[in-house]
Amino acid sequence: MVLRIVSDPKAIDRKQWERFVYDHPQGNVFQTPQMYTAYSATKNYQPIVVACYEKDALVGILLAVVQKEYKGILGKLSARSIIWGGPLVRDDDISILEELMNEYDRTIKKQAIVTQIRNIFSLEWAKDQLQKLGYEYEDHLNILVNLEKSEEELWKEVHANRRNKINRARKNGLQFRLFNDEQSLRQVYSVLKDIYRRTQMPLPDLSLFLNLVALPEKESPLRLFIAYNKENIAGIMLALCYRERVFEWYVGGEQRYFNKYPNDMIPWEVFLWGKSHGYKVFDFGGAGKPGIPYGVREFKLKFGGDLVNLGRFQKTHKPLTMNVAKLGFRLWQLLKK
Repeated sequence: MVLRIVSDPKAIDRKQWERFVYDHPQGNVFQTPQMYTAYSATKNYQPIVVACYEKDALVGILLAVVQKEYKGILGKLSARSIIWGGPLVRDDDISILEELMNEYDRTIKKQAIVTQIRNIFSLEWAKDQLQKLGYEYEDHLNILVNLEKSEEELWKEVHANRRNKINRARKNGLQFRLFNDEQSLRQVYSVLKDIYRRTQMPLPDLSLFLNLVALPEKESPLRLFIAYNKENIAGIMLALCYRERVFEWYVGGEQRYFNKYPNDMIPWEVFLWGKSHGYKVFDFGGAGKPGIPYGVREFKLKFGGDLVNLGRFQKTHKPLTMNVAKLGFRLWQLLKK
């Protein structure tokens, strides 16, 4: 088998890329050309794509995105690369994986301090090889809800207290709506921005979400699920919908409406929406590390679903800079206060 590596996105046929991801058993939205397009036009984001060919057949793809909080020297200190749901390799072929990762490592070592592979599916087949390449494995949890179950079965799996709050949200008059337009997105982003400022966590620039909304309707995976109290936003979920999966991406709610339980109602309503539109899995997008208390995980578990440990991989490319960056992040949090 003679393999050929391509790292110039212009040399990768978009339709072939799109079809490879869609047909792959572990194909997911984060490895699609649509996400590459969105990343490319996002402030402080730089996508990196590596493709592997056998003759003219695409047999492997890896899409990563280098994220920075600032430009200039501060940007270099905050540069991290995230590989969501990848790499994707034909038939779990280790030789293809090795070619992809070697080319990626050559490219990334000058651009980012650290790379994190965030698994959406199990990469157990690749674990030994990734560790040989310097990627350290760590346990990481997630919660998956099987939307192929009946509505009655799903409702029974929801904790009694959570069911009560969902019913109370409805009695409180909260309205659940779906949008995918720029005006609604700007309103949602304003709510998210306030939440992330309070929690002192970085939030992607608005341009990332605008780029996804701007894609043709059939190509855009972004959906805005909003709970309204009359005409005011009470709670939100930004989800990425692709193939059989609804992926919870960003969520939040207005504190003044917490007593109306929008954050309890929205996941359940999204379950029902997903079922009615043919999706098979609701992905809660992460649930922390096992053995470490995490309130968000406890909240999510009240909706039922299966707790799974898919793990993550991480490689530090610049250890000294990494230590400086950690101090810088703490300083950033203090400044945000």
